[in-house]
Amino acid sequence: MVSREHKRAALHEKLQLLRSITNSHALNDNSIIIDASKYIQELKQKVERLNHDITTARTSSDQNPSPVVTVTTLEKGYLINVLSEKSCPGLLVSILEAFEELGLTVLEARVSCADSFRLQAVGGEDEEQGESIDAQVVKQAVVQAIKNWSESTE
Repeated sequence: MVSREHKRAALHEKLQLLRSITNSHALNDNSIIIDASKYIQELKQKVERLNHDITTARTSSDQNPSPVVTVTTLEKGYLINVLSEKSCPGLLVSILEAFEELGLTVLEARVSCADSFRLQAVGGEDEEQGESIDAQVVKQAVVQAIKNWSESTE
């Protein structure tokens, strides 16, 4: 008899715990269990919504275009702009290496890498190089650096 009372007390305690977890205001045991079942269904729906949101966010981030690159010819050098909607850790290094390979010297630069990636640089050609570099060649080199960077980060 004592054992039965212990079991009943333990069951009552567990039902009260279930009642508090599920924010149920029910008083009888059956109603507590029904409320808990509804609560579990709500949690399952929240999980499904969150998983759907995560999938949507991933596919939309995969569809984000590559960073936009513009190169403008200046009197002595180039104005290079690179803009991406997402942060791109390591991209700046890849772009600077591309400048170095072209023989461009960064005369002035503004960079933001927090929530997005933005680079505005003024690059000048090394005076030792006899021939001038076309702006399109500079743009292609930066685009290739971005492509190489994105392939290395995947």
